[in-house]
Amino acid sequence: MQGLARLVQVQGRALSGSVLQHLRVEGSAFSSTIQARKESGQPSKDSLEEHGFERSTIADILKEKGQKADGSWLWCTVDETVYDAVKHMTSHNVGALLVVKPGEAKALAGIITERDYLRKIIVQGRSSKTTKVGDIMTEENKLITVSPDTKVLRAMELMTDNRIRHIPVVENKEMKGMVSIGDVVRAVVDEHREELQRLSSFIQGSY
Repeated sequence: MQGLARLVQVQGRALSGSVLQHLRVEGSAFSSTIQARKESGQPSKDSLEEHGFERSTIADILKEKGQKADGSWLWCTVDETVYDAVKHMTSHNVGALLVVKPGEAKALAGIITERDYLRKIIVQGRSSKTTKVGDIMTEENKLITVSPDTKVLRAMELMTDNRIRHIPVVENKEMKGMVSIGDVVRAVVDEHREELQRLSSFIQGSY
């Protein structure tokens, strides 16, 4: 997944640069066309570039997923057992749960993942029914988080560089949801596809 994420990122930038370079080298005749479009009120290359790649944010992903799937309800408390947390993950087919402080549903305390269960329970021979989530979770001060305003590609960089598959979305110290590496890669692929279609339409004179 890490290799796929980096490949999408590199190829997207390369494609964008290639098409925009094509626009730049068309010469004076193409420039005249652009000027004519400016005078007629149609968008020019400059306005096209303002759209560019890398404009999508985490807020866009959460909005697209909808409240029922944005991860804001995928949480447990530090006092729950690891067994109950894993059951929760399994029933909702997810690989991680946000962990909140008791009595504070939006106060993030950490995150628990499948990896935590495997490495800190199974490998160490501990009981999931007697171990508390708070004993094995990644604590808040060690968490890597994003905000709703974080660019999608920045989130991808954080996740691939730190080898994590889920990242909490936090705003003003309150939990807003969670996104996965799959969410991020899909968003980048969709954005690249839309941008290339826009550039292609521009070259063909649809703008």
